[in-house]
This record gives sequence, C-alpha cells and structure tokens, in this order.
Amino acid sequence: MVDRSASATYVVRLLGSWRGAGPSYRALAERIRALVLDGRLPPGTRMPSERELARALPASRTTVAAAYALLREWGFLASRRGAASRVVIPPGAGTGGPYPGGGAIVPVSDPDGGVLDMCAAALPAPPGLAEAVDAATRALPAYLGGHGYTPLGAPGLRELLAQRYSARGLPTTPDQILVTGGALQAFGLILRTFVSPGDRVLVEHPTYPNVLEAVRQVPARAVPVPFGPDGWDIAMLEATFRQAAPRLAYLVPEFHNPTGSLMPEATRERVAAVAARTRTLTVADETLVDLSLDVDQTPPPLAAYDRSDRILLIGSASKCFWGGLGVGWLRAPASLVPTLLRVRAVTDLGTSLLSQLTVAELLAREAAILAERRALVRARRASLAAALAQHLPQWRFTMPAGGLSLWCELEAPVSSTLVALARQHGVRLVEGPRFGLDGAFERFIRLPYTLAEADLTRAVERLAMSYTALASTTAGAPDTTVTTGRATSDPTPVVT
Repeated sequence: MVDRSASATYVVRLLGSWRGAGPSYRALAERIRALVLDGRLPPGTRMPSERELARALPASRTTVAAAYALLREWGFLASRRGAASRVVIPPGAGTGGPYPGGGAIVPVSDPDGGVLDMCAAALPAPPGLAEAVDAATRALPAYLGGHGYTPLGAPGLRELLAQRYSARGLPTTPDQILVTGGALQAFGLILRTFVSPGDRVLVEHPTYPNVLEAVRQVPARAVPVPFGPDGWDIAMLEATFRQAAPRLAYLVPEFHNPTGSLMPEATRERVAAVAARTRTLTVADETLVDLSLDVDQTPPPLAAYDRSDRILLIGSASKCFWGGLGVGWLRAPASLVPTLLRVRAVTDLGTSLLSQLTVAELLAREAAILAERRALVRARRASLAAALAQHLPQWRFTMPAGGLSLWCELEAPVSSTLVALARQHGVRLVEGPRFGLDGAFERFIRLPYTLAEADLTRAVERLAMSYTALASTTAGAPDTTVTTGRATSDPTPVVT
C-alpha cells in the first residue's frame, strides 16, 4: 500500500475538464475512476477530504460526498471512520473481467506459424553480426589458456563501455563497470545486494513488467509514481522519494518503456538532487539510449548529475544490437562494485566470454551499425503509425522520439479482453495492466514497431478486426469511456 497523500490542488489538476452533461457528482466520480484505471492515482493514495476537494474544484461538498460514495460503491475508494479515503482497484475493474496479476513478459522462442508476435520489443540481428562473431572467435584463443571466468567482465569490453560513458559527459573508469548477462540481470543483482524483503522500491507507473515481477519476488513493495501526459511528474516524484522512504528507485530516463518519453535535463537535475537528499539508491535503466530517432543528442546520463554516489546505470546490447548476445552491464560507484561482485559470485561467475568479445567488436563499429538501426526503426515506426491512422484512428498515442514502441490509449478499459481476442486473430500482445500495479492501464496497450513493415500493417489490420469484434460483443454494455481534459500547469505542491 502506497503511503502517500494527493493534495486537493493536485487532484484538481489531474481532473482537468471533468464536468459533463449529466449529474456533476457522477461526472466527477467517473473522471476519478478513469484516473485510477489510467494509473494517474495509484492504489493506496490518500485522497483529499470532501471539504478540501470541494473548496479546490470549486463544487459543493454534497457533490464531492456523492462522488466519493459512488466510488466506494464501485469499489474504487476505501474509507473508514477517522481516516482518509484511499484509492483501490477492484477485481473486474473495466470491462475485461478480473484484472491480471501481473507477471514478466517471456518472449516466445518458437512462435506459432502465422502468429505475429508483438510481445517483445526487440529487433532482429543487424547486418554484420556474423562478421563480429567471426572476429570474436579469432580473438578467443588468446583467452583459452586461462579458466575463462570473467566476474567483472572482459577487460577490453569494460574499457570500451567506460569510454562510451565518458564521451556522453560522465567520466568513467573500467573499475566502475561490471558486465552482466543483460540489463535485467544487472537489476536483479542490485535488488539482491541492496533490497530486503518488505523494503519499498519506487517505480514509474507504468513501467517494465519484468522489473515489477523482480521486485515482487524479493519480495519487496513497489511504490508507483504516475506518469502525466507530458512525462515525469517531478513534484510527485520528489514527494514520493520523501514520503515513502524507498530503499531503491528504478527509473527509465531514456525513451521510457512503455511510453517512449525522454527525461529533460532539468528533471534529471532534480531527481539526482532528491536522491542525494533522501539517500536513496537510484537505478537508471539506459537500455534504449542508443535508439534516439528524433533527437540529435540525448542529455548526459542521470549519474552525471549525481554528487553523492547514489545513482547506478544499467545498459544492454539487446536493443541496439541483438537479444541473443545476452550481454548487459552496470556502471556503479567504484566503492559499490566489490559488494556487487560478492553477491554475484553466489549465482554466476561471469558472462559468456565469446558474447562479450562479440559485443566489443560491435562497439568498435557501432557508428555504422546504429545509423542503420535507427533508419530501420524510423521506417517501422512510421509504418505502424500509418496503419493505426488508417485502421484504428480512434486510438490515441504520442509519437515517441526514440525507443521501440507506441503506448496507445484505447477508448475504454478493454485491454485484457482485446489481447485475448487478438490472439484468436493471430496477434500476440501484452495487455496494459501488465505494465502497472493492481489492474491499472486497462485503457492502454503497448505496440512495438520491431516487426517488418508489412507484418506491422497486417498486425494492425488483425487488431482492428479484434477491436470491431470486441465492440460488437459489448454494444449493450454501459459506456465506460470518460472524456479526458488537460489543465494548465500548476506549481502548487502536490502532497500534504
């Protein structure tokens, strides 16, 4: 349960233009319900009192009281005498039946014939990978006289990774680099090293499902910070660092998964500052940093703003090169690397040496490879957007400046049901609630643009068929859509 309060001012800012043609109390309740389902008001958040919200709207206290009563009836608000009302999400919220219990995304290694798999946001291998493997194989004999274990990573690869960070504005030495079997393994190592059962881990909401599952398995408690229409809500983020006292924070500053947002430099400065003030160890996942499509240069890494050695970076070769390499890394303050290494030694003694040598070869020629990758991804992004405009124009999304997927907003909370129907039409997808906590994001779905252009078009055509079939089966159901409004920015603190 999130130990956090939303101020009346903050709730009013989220509500935007909430009044409709019907009774005001119902319009207010429906808008709050939509904010809960969209993850903007996470489960456990303490709502303002009826009097405070009525004063801030402005509206009568009777209107707010009736709206709160309706939310309690629907199961979206829990209240007890003498305590603030808290946000909850009931099983069966939306139209998709009982919400999924979360869980990691597991790529299908041998997809069914004819099924278009849009679960994993990952590209096929780039041209030149076979040549890189050949070069790595020729370099391998130099290592065959030793035991072959590289707990810290191959020295040449660590040197290259340190140089990359330094070139991006973060001076780094090889002793700050630890090579892992992927970014997710790096995050799991950080969890095992620094987080204990029952600790709190701050996460963006939505976020990568496999990270949520990793936190659950500690078992630790994920504390969600909602994303706004324009990305990070820095005031709420700072408030959560202070109020929730998380042991660890996990953020995706570069082309956030699944929204594609890029964290502005000013926000990075404030995140680093609040992490230092609260002494919160913070992980920045940079897995997608090399797939900038519309931005000439991304801001320096989040750790470049760190003055207290509280920020760790994790990265991977899986998105920019190929997932089959199984190589990732973490960059940490040098003082933490020995501790991480001791914990790692319990489960593995290093990443495949041949894979590391292959990644080193790819990094040596990365300029040409990444230029080709970005051109490919831009074309596929454009194809997916065009297909959606033609076949599903009612779906809304913001074109991301980088990354590998669109985060699409549906007309109603039907994501889980749509995913089940799409599977019958030959498209495999991940439902929106997998990216959140307690059933949030039933109005959203992630669409990677990593398939071939023709396959992306076919996938959207099949999705449109599924969506039409879904609409026909729910034609008699109550309307669960809520018009969203965007209010002007308000600098007032968001918590009490």
